[in-house]
Amino acid sequence: MGSFSIWHWLIVLLIIVLIFGTKKLKNIGTDLGGAVKGFKEGMRDGASTPETPVPPASQVTAAQQPGAGKDTIDVEARNRS
Repeated sequence: MGSFSIWHWLIVLLIIVLIFGTKKLKNIGTDLGGAVKGFKEGMRDGASTPETPVPPASQVTAAQQPGAGKDTIDVEARNRS
């Protein structure tokens, strides 16, 4: 009842190949490899580029907003009055 022998694993592999087929298993392996590669690249890119802090929306002033001029109406001020 312990571990399986090599023959058990070969039978399981043969059944999996018969069910899915070699082409589908190759596509699954290719997709999985691409996903792992993309994850590793993302982790490497994320570690090398420092993140710039983004202030919360409530702390953004009119001077920081692009295109903010004298004719800009603050929604909160309009709703309060």
